[in-house]
Amino acid sequence: MQEKGTISIHTENIFPIIKKFLYSDTEIFLRELVSNAVDATQKIKRLASLGQYNGELGDLRVEIAFDEKAKTITISDNGLGMTAEEIKKYINQIAFSGATEFVEKFKEAKDANEIIGRFGLGFYSAFMVADKVEIETLSYQDGAEPAHWTCDGSTEFEITEGTLAERGTEITLHINAESEEFLSKHRLQEILDKYCRFLPVPIVFGKKTESVEDGVDEEGKPKYNDVEVDNVINNTSPIWTKAPSELKDEDYLAFYKELYPFSEDPLFWIHLNVDYPFNLTGVLYFPKLKKDFEIQRNKIKLFSRQVFITDEVKDIVPEFLMLLHGVIDSPDIPLNVSRSFLQADSNVKKINSYITKKVADKLAELFKNDRKGYEEKWTDIGLFVKYGMVSEDKFYDKAKDFVLLTNTAKENFTLTEYKDKVAPVQTDKDGQLVYIYTNDPSKQDAFIQSANKKGYDVLLMDSPIDTHFISHLEQKLEKTSLKRVDADVADKLIKKDDAPEHVLTEEQGTKVKAIFDKAINRPAYKVELESLNPDELPVTVTMDEFMRRMKDMAAMGGGMGFYGNMPDNYKVVINGNHKLVSRILQDENEEVQLQLAKQAFDLALLSQGLLTGAELTEFVNRSVNLI
Repeated sequence: MQEKGTISIHTENIFPIIKKFLYSDTEIFLRELVSNAVDATQKIKRLASLGQYNGELGDLRVEIAFDEKAKTITISDNGLGMTAEEIKKYINQIAFSGATEFVEKFKEAKDANEIIGRFGLGFYSAFMVADKVEIETLSYQDGAEPAHWTCDGSTEFEITEGTLAERGTEITLHINAESEEFLSKHRLQEILDKYCRFLPVPIVFGKKTESVEDGVDEEGKPKYNDVEVDNVINNTSPIWTKAPSELKDEDYLAFYKELYPFSEDPLFWIHLNVDYPFNLTGVLYFPKLKKDFEIQRNKIKLFSRQVFITDEVKDIVPEFLMLLHGVIDSPDIPLNVSRSFLQADSNVKKINSYITKKVADKLAELFKNDRKGYEEKWTDIGLFVKYGMVSEDKFYDKAKDFVLLTNTAKENFTLTEYKDKVAPVQTDKDGQLVYIYTNDPSKQDAFIQSANKKGYDVLLMDSPIDTHFISHLEQKLEKTSLKRVDADVADKLIKKDDAPEHVLTEEQGTKVKAIFDKAINRPAYKVELESLNPDELPVTVTMDEFMRRMKDMAAMGGGMGFYGNMPDNYKVVINGNHKLVSRILQDENEEVQLQLAKQAFDLALLSQGLLTGAELTEFVNRSVNLI
């Protein structure tokens, strides 16, 4: 039997085009060919289970071998095999059914995966790395003859009688000069580890030595011999393929270590398993975040029938859950998948919604069943929950019942609990509820203490997402605003009708303001005289809540460039009822008045961490002189 032919496409040579557009992704040739081999073994198993194949299945597996001297890589399987007619149909015709369209439209493709997926060119990815490809195959069908197919990367092929004696297929790639990096055990192992670690059929790559018991010695002790055995490089039954009822906590933790060997144990996990309206399995882990957004991303691996596709899962997993780790496997997502496909596919959108719901349900269950344990994990969980509430309304609606607000005393409250706690004291004269927060308790301690003296509770809002979360709460909660504890003096944070009376006359007030204006002499600091509790500090430096928040947003890249470019402006609040202010007025020496005013102002700056450099040195020297 010998047959020569030409693959019927309207181009002299399609392979240079394939190579040109797939060059940056050449390693996927191995994924494609191994995936095809796995399909062939699974199909023969399926036929046997249906009674359509009665022969011996044998040890179903896929083998990868390479020969550095001969410059070949061989992928073998003992699956279905093919007849000569099937080779002509599946290799020469179907694989190229989209070839004409491909040649016309290849310019539109943005990446290699899109080209392969769109035009059914998986097998032909072999020509990205090979000058010649040979197929030896023997079909499972009774009376089938072995066949041999060869093609040198042109549109010409040859089919002759094959040499295989047993069912299956063997594909040999004659590696081209540019691709000799793949004739390396380390490089091939790297690709197999990336794409084939969890394939459902054993993948054999080379041999390894194992110590095997072989009888006993004269003293009756076991003897061991070192023998070579096949090196199976994959876990054929990863935990996401099993039912949760079969698994224990240690199984989930062991799998996490398999995926992320150097990570701390996760907080908890969610086992995904759905077969309608789409198929999806997987396990998502909540890692310990340590407030670091970026390092943690791109840790979710996407599979299709246990074949690795990508760890760029942005369109499948909601943005706020990109911080999760783990695996998702869905046969509804094709193996060769492009970003544009993911963004447009309706199954992907359903999967996205399903994952959001599962995560929300899991968190609600944890909160309900073990609030104490939930609170202990809140530092890590909180980042997910707040991020989700800010970015997805559907998630906010569920999470509002299990999001926690933590105060400086490290007490945790739900939104409803916190409202009930602070409403009696922190409602202003207009009926507006004011939540007070700190983003730096050590730096803002003096302000926190002043607020606490008035019976106000102070929330801790110091995570990277809190700037956005605060604004989001204000939009969602009725008649509620949030103010940072240093946005004003404690007496003015919540406007009441019980402000202390002025002890200074109008003339005295004007004089005090003039003294402080002269002592400070800095346009960015606007001096105001207030009637405050005598126990409060004589001078307090604050920044308006709105202005500071806009600047924070600008610093985080929130599109507030105008505010980000504005200079810092502060309010200097003079407590007209403080004894120091009376003393400044009583002293008739202007130099002493200015010194005392400057000292009180510098103390206020010092408490805010705003006194540095030469000004700090001058303050220290002045303090020594005053003592």
